[in-house]
Amino acid sequence: MKTLEEKLGYTFRDRQLLEAALYHSSYANEHRGSGIQSNERLEFLGDSVLGMVTADYLYRKHPHLPEGDLTRIRAALVCEQSLYEVAQSLNLGSYLKLGRGEESGGGRQRPSILADATESVFAAVYLDGGLEEARSLIHRVLLDKEREEVVEERRRDYKTALQELVQRTPGHTITYELVWETGPDHCRVFVMEVRVDGEAVGRGEGRSKKSAEQAAACDALARMKNQ
Repeated sequence: MKTLEEKLGYTFRDRQLLEAALYHSSYANEHRGSGIQSNERLEFLGDSVLGMVTADYLYRKHPHLPEGDLTRIRAALVCEQSLYEVAQSLNLGSYLKLGRGEESGGGRQRPSILADATESVFAAVYLDGGLEEARSLIHRVLLDKEREEVVEERRRDYKTALQELVQRTPGHTITYELVWETGPDHCRVFVMEVRVDGEAVGRGEGRSKKSAEQAAACDALARMKNQ
């Protein structure tokens, strides 16, 4: 069985940083007085490192997209579900240090715990090897694995969800309109806008018009929930 370092593709100089990234708060609480701290501080740092690396990646990859679209893509790429999937690919749950209650409650499979631990590991690599090592890791396990396409696939049911939400009140119409498209023929990016009764309620982009429509529906649902 591969070690976690082998799965990460990174060898720690200070292995205590990796161990610290794996201490859940439930474990730290059960070992008070031993000097063990939870991974929550590392999670805080890892969230910022991940956000910066992802923002830099998207800024360079999509030179024509406006700030709002870049923000929404970044949010989708670094959401709990994406980080949970990264953790699953690394079998990260098997390496966590959990308290007895969290262990018996299925904490090793809990998406929120695994997502937080993933960010903590990113922070540990950043502290141990610097930004470029953290960037390389984030690209290996997240950004270079066609995650944007995975995100688009995850959005596939959002059009149906939006349709059902709007049609709770009869008489409304939903339309999707192409706002613009960019990029060479072999790598086109489409930006679609979804409108309810002619009023724009969401916008999204994708490698195809269908995926862009799904992204627009996702954006509309998020906006409606926040109203």
